[in-house]
Amino acid sequence: MILHLLKKEFITEFRHKISLNSIFLYLTSTVFIVYLIFNQLEELKSWVALYWIILVFASTNASVNSFRLESGRQFYYYFGLVKAVPLILSKMIFNAILIELIAFLAYGLIAILIGNPIENQGLFLLIIGLGSLALSSILTLVSGIASKTGQNSSLTAILAFPILLPVLLMAIKASLLSGLGFGWDECQSYLLSLLAINVVIVALSLILFPYLWRS
Repeated sequence: MILHLLKKEFITEFRHKISLNSIFLYLTSTVFIVYLIFNQLEELKSWVALYWIILVFASTNASVNSFRLESGRQFYYYFGLVKAVPLILSKMIFNAILIELIAFLAYGLIAILIGNPIENQGLFLLIIGLGSLALSSILTLVSGIASKTGQNSSLTAILAFPILLPVLLMAIKASLLSGLGFGWDECQSYLLSLLAINVVIVALSLILFPYLWRS
C-alpha cells in the first residue's frame, strides 16, 4: 500500500511539475541575487544563515500542498480507499526525498556561486541530511493538520514555525562547528538531538494522524 501511494505521489508531482519548477526558480533566483550583491560570501555565520533561510522557505513551499488531493470533496473518496498510517508514511517519505534533493541542490548552487567556507564537508552533509529530514517530517505532519481547516498554505507556515525553531537552532550550531573544522565529538549532541526529533515526529504522526484522518 505504501509503495502504491508513493508511486502515486511521484506520478502526480512529475505530471504537473508546478512545485518542482517553482522551487528550482526560487533557489536559483535567490542564490543569484545574493551573488550579485556579495559576489563571494566568505563570512561563515552569514553563509550558514543564508543556507538555512533558503532551505526553510523552499521546504515550506514544497510541502504546504502535500494533502491538496486528500482535502475537500476528494477526502471522502480517499477516506474509503486508503488507511491513515500508509498515507502519512507515503507523504513523509515523498517529502523527505523532495526536501533532501532541495537541500543538496541549494548547497551545490550556493557553493558554486558564492563560495563554500565549510571546513568539514562530510559532517556538514550529514547535518544537511538530518536537518532536512526533520524539516520534512514536521512540515508533513503540520500540513496534514492544516488541510483539515481549508487554509493549508497559510496555516502550515504559522503552525510549523515554532516547531521548526529547535531544529533550526541545532542545525545552525552544528553547521557552524563543522564550518570551523570541528568533528563528530563536538557536534554529537546536536546530531543525536536531530535524530531524536525525527524519531519523535514520526512516532507522533503514526499515533495522531489516524485520529485526524477520521475527524
